Amino acid sequence: MQRVLIVEDEVLIGLVLEDILDMLGCTIAANSESLEAGTAALETLGPDGFDVAILDVHLGNDPVYPLADRIAALGKPIIFATGSHPDTLPERYVGAGVLEKPYAFAAVEAALKLAPAAG
Repeated sequence: MQRVLIVEDEVLIGLVLEDILDMLGCTIAANSESLEAGTAALETLGPDGFDVAILDVHLGNDPVYPLADRIAALGKPIIFATGSHPDTLPERYVGAGVLEKPYAFAAVEAALKLAPAAG
């Protein structure tokens, strides 16, 4: 069972993702709606509090990359969620998982299966 850290600024979209993850047998480690809240959740959870992060690329006017960099430094897999084209990700995240919005059950399931297992 994977523990998932979600950072998604659209409340309803975040709830849909929670429902999909619940159906897949995942545990929601935290669901944050902003860069600041996601950073606080990461600090609270620590490196052992989650297995994978699903991060909305654009949190209002804030890009999620500063938080993604901290998560990547912990060696945790990241799945980026975006309504934009995946090719807009920075080069350092070319190998990261990508989910297109709106979320679809099969896409979330596939992205989680492709995410490396947490060490």
